[in-house]
Amino acid sequence: MPDGGAPQRVPVSIALASFTSSVDRFAVSPLLVFLAVDLGASLDEAVAVAGVYFLAYGFTQPLWGGLSDRFGRMRMMRIALAGSVVFGLLSAIAPTLPLLMVFRCLTGACFGGIIPTAITFIGDTVPPLRRQAALADNMAAIAVGTAIATAAAGVVGETVGWRLMFALPPVLAVGCIAALWTTAEPLLPARRPLLGAFAEALRHRWMLAVIGLVFVEGAVVLGLLTLLAPALQDQGLDASVAGLAVAAYGVSTLACSRLVRPILRRLSVPATMALGGAGMVAGYAAVAVHVSVPTVAFAAAALGWTWALLHTSLQVWATDVLPGLRGTAVALFAASLFAGSSVGTLVAGPLADAGQWAWLFSATAAVAAVLVGLVVVAQRRYLRSVPPS
Repeated sequence: MPDGGAPQRVPVSIALASFTSSVDRFAVSPLLVFLAVDLGASLDEAVAVAGVYFLAYGFTQPLWGGLSDRFGRMRMMRIALAGSVVFGLLSAIAPTLPLLMVFRCLTGACFGGIIPTAITFIGDTVPPLRRQAALADNMAAIAVGTAIATAAAGVVGETVGWRLMFALPPVLAVGCIAALWTTAEPLLPARRPLLGAFAEALRHRWMLAVIGLVFVEGAVVLGLLTLLAPALQDQGLDASVAGLAVAAYGVSTLACSRLVRPILRRLSVPATMALGGAGMVAGYAAVAVHVSVPTVAFAAAALGWTWALLHTSLQVWATDVLPGLRGTAVALFAASLFAGSSVGTLVAGPLADAGQWAWLFSATAAVAAVLVGLVVVAQRRYLRSVPPS
């Protein structure tokens, strides 16, 4: 499609599906303490509910990506949403922690097919020079979902109960299915055997570099973001206050996504990545010194800055590295991101359960600093190795 006929905005149906997936993913953090109390579990066991969700969310994405390369982006997104309706509602009525973990795992597996497919759709339909702005628009929809989920979950959990919060995304998903029914399917690349596509992608050195870097980003940003609300609750604050503080992440992501285009006009991609990465280092350093509403809100806002600048740059890299296998490449990228978030949450769980917040956030700040250096060096080498398009 020539540039003159290319879409300038993300379709509302795609943005709505991304929003819904974000609401489901980020609602759990302020609810962890309620889950633990209501189901007679420890905080460490309740954190595992988030961990298995992220694990399934991440590890099923290569399957969704390979299938979308073969059968179409919209078809697979509608199937994923239908599954999320069923398993999301079962999560809301689960009577025990083991059953809740099973249903949340299956819900994560279904919602895991949404945002990577949306990113791939944008890569298919928006030309390279406009792609980062379109990705930033979709990120804005995700950020709104994040902000609403983190702000509302604590209030809903405290006043009505955590089950209602788990029931809301499946209801939204029904509307998404209806909206996507008329969204046009983009042209697909030539079909390749599913396993062959994965093998080809995993032999590509820059694909391996991107998925390795985003794995660490997932652990540092998404994995530890899940624990900011429990860190405040451990200080005696109620869930609604903790949720509102962490909602600064979504608000910041939304605001900072509007800055992507003007920043890229003035800075190179590696410099933009470094600027974005500095946010997560500063944010975790702040909560390592002291956990309070102001420092948690600052850390959450700083992570939103990182997500808007650093993660968007990594997304564009993932859509560019293997254009002929874009669905597979983006799915591997997303799988690595959320596998990293699951590993980060699960590894941090014991320290969180013991209330060792200073140690936990200090170590996270150190890992974040190393990650920023690696990302900048890798991106500079990639840009030197690939001729301009």
